[in-house]
Amino acid sequence: MRAKAAVCCVLATLAWLASPAGAAAEDPPLFTQSEIRAILTLGPWPEPDKPDPGNRVSGKAEAIEFGERLFFDTRLSGSGKFACATCHVPERNWTDNRVRGAAAAEVDRNTPTLMNARLGRSFGWDGAADSLWAQSMRPFLDARELNSSPHQVADLVRKDEQLACRYRTSFGSAPSATDDETLFVDIAKVLAAFVETLGSPTTPFDRFRDALARGEPIRPWVYSEAAQRGLKIFIGKGTCITCHSGPNFTDGELHDNGFSALAAQGRPDPGRNGKFKVPTLRHLLLTAPYGHHGQFETIADVVRHYSERGGREIQPLRLSAGEQSDLVVFLESVSTMANPWRPDDGWRCR
Repeated sequence: MRAKAAVCCVLATLAWLASPAGAAAEDPPLFTQSEIRAILTLGPWPEPDKPDPGNRVSGKAEAIEFGERLFFDTRLSGSGKFACATCHVPERNWTDNRVRGAAAAEVDRNTPTLMNARLGRSFGWDGAADSLWAQSMRPFLDARELNSSPHQVADLVRKDEQLACRYRTSFGSAPSATDDETLFVDIAKVLAAFVETLGSPTTPFDRFRDALARGEPIRPWVYSEAAQRGLKIFIGKGTCITCHSGPNFTDGELHDNGFSALAAQGRPDPGRNGKFKVPTLRHLLLTAPYGHHGQFETIADVVRHYSERGGREIQPLRLSAGEQSDLVVFLESVSTMANPWRPDDGWRCR
């Protein structure tokens, strides 16, 4: 009955939008019934928390706090100078705003945000890892990133009183004195448990979408006409929703978006058969530059690429200057400047 009532509310909104009273020249663009259904698939937000069944400490408070400590600990790197937070900076929406990430040395790709990473099905620009905790191991082993080893990571946890204590509270036993590999995997799992907590707050688009779901009339001061026009392009002419679908604005799959053709000379990167993972569009205002190689400085540059060039899977959209501007306004509405993360309170493990 509730679902039926919700549908009735949406249809009532559609009827209001299509009525003569709502059809003045200055009114927002009209959404068809099918467009409203498409819009509603982009929420609600946030999605419910679900522990990772492949990570036995996923969602465990002690493991989350332990993982947060390790995330900022430079002693885990080979030189003692770098940490996960070197590239995934909280104040920069868990990225670094560089063209390409750099710790011990510059890497080949742009640093993706960790926001909403828990919702992924594969990880890394080429989807090489099938779990968040498996992806958490990779930077330790890359000579250009943390340039560490399972033994160094394991030995630090064994010998540091506070880290060993936090390991016990997370896993129920002391860290192994000899098994570096198992201990290294466990460290990756507590890091993943922390990253799972990094979720983005609601945005102006979410408030619009939820009001639409409740059947409330939408006025320009609730959600701008430009944003609504851009949304209409996003779900229609732009076909953006084909890949940037669902509440997290990504289908989680790999696609050829044409970005690879713009790679710097001498730095080819085929990804996986020329394809790269579709990133979330949530809070992209805070994560410039864009693209897996950081090719684009602004959101407008990305929209222009899709309008003029496209890719192997995406035909050029041929958007007018006004349509491109509206689409940018919509994409900006999927962001907010709020950063909900706060550092831990510094309690000592006993």
